[in-house]
Amino acid sequence: MSATRTLATARRVLRQLAHDPRTIALLLLVPVLLTVLLYYVYADDRELFDRIGASLLGVFPMITMFLVTSIATLRERTSGTLERLLSMPLGKADLILGYALAFGLLAVAQAALATGVTIWFLDLDFAGSPWLLLLIALLDALLGTALGLFVSAFAATEFQAVQFMPALILPQLLLCGLLTPRDTMQPVLEAVSNVLPLSYAVDGMNEVLRNSGVTGDLVRDIAIVAGSALLVLLLGAATLRRRTP
Repeated sequence: MSATRTLATARRVLRQLAHDPRTIALLLLVPVLLTVLLYYVYADDRELFDRIGASLLGVFPMITMFLVTSIATLRERTSGTLERLLSMPLGKADLILGYALAFGLLAVAQAALATGVTIWFLDLDFAGSPWLLLLIALLDALLGTALGLFVSAFAATEFQAVQFMPALILPQLLLCGLLTPRDTMQPVLEAVSNVLPLSYAVDGMNEVLRNSGVTGDLVRDIAIVAGSALLVLLLGAATLRRRTP
């Protein structure tokens, strides 16, 4: 693995994205617009908006980064770009880390914009630090990036890449505690939710919502989300293929 090759890969991906304004709009604006829409949906119930709005700061970045990353990576493979890159002195780890770095920078911008709008324009009421909200939102976006890189290895078309979202993202969305507290679910569903990283992202957001300081549960939640993103990145490097059959 080489830092030079990793940075070169990240720069190439960022240059490509710079020529795709629709993708940039999807990454940066859609989470903000959805949060604003939610604000007006719950305009008469601020307490409910505060609870759901904080959780969705982690959910929206994960979904958008998953979609964009999986499709962009698959497009590189089907166009032959990935095969040409891997025929050069470029290791799989260099490629995966380069993609993760490029989309990670976009994730920083996305998470900062969504968090800033929610806190200062929509007046989200929470007890903890805004930097903790930003940190969890960023880790969720990085997790979405890692999942997108991972599933792109198993899709033959962009349509198939999108089809992975109901399989990987929607179950987490239903079981993460956003719709109902996890401890009130059926025991089997609660057990499943306990192994899903998005559950800990939502728990972490709720910890910041309720507590002014850093709690042990918050540290656990952050560690699990970060560890899950790292594990999926390693799996993505292990399953990376030069081209799609």
